[in-house]
Amino acid sequence: MNSRKPSPIPADPTIPQGGPVIRTGRPTDAAALPATERSAAQRFASIPALAWLATGDVMPAEAHLPCIAAGTCWVAEDTDGAIAGFLSAGIRHDCLHILEFSVRQDMQGQGMGRALLHAAMLRVQQTHMPGGLTLTTFHDVAWNARFYRAMGFEELTSPAPWLAELLAQEEAHGLPPGSRCAMRWRAAEKG
Repeated sequence: MNSRKPSPIPADPTIPQGGPVIRTGRPTDAAALPATERSAAQRFASIPALAWLATGDVMPAEAHLPCIAAGTCWVAEDTDGAIAGFLSAGIRHDCLHILEFSVRQDMQGQGMGRALLHAAMLRVQQTHMPGGLTLTTFHDVAWNARFYRAMGFEELTSPAPWLAELLAQEEAHGLPPGSRCAMRWRAAEKG
């Protein structure tokens, strides 16, 4: 278990004034989320060992509905009001766990991912979840673990059994052995 102190929610000066629009997901949004994930996955086409992810399975629309109902799905809208990104999470044990986090390929690098992650961090802080915000991600993909570290996440060297099982399931579904890690962000305590 890592003993690093919890992190404050990072301010994000890269998010332009007045945007992006982040809101909780609605049931009518679910149908658009798989296409958003598929678009985001195109970035993997540039990594030979992971190129298959660009055409691999995505989280089906109906799998987002429980997150939407729980208020743990956030969407980013582009200037036309279309969905440009989303973060779907579920409550697992004492934490909020990110199930899928995607930004449409044409909208990447514009602060939408940071804004979506910020919304999930605020939920963790507001609901006082002691386990924080967790996810699984690639160690060596530039927009994965490095991005999360910059946002205050720590890699879990000894993840909880359910996270370790999730990593094992990801390998069983074809992800390269040892390529993934579990990470966690915890809100700083006030006082």
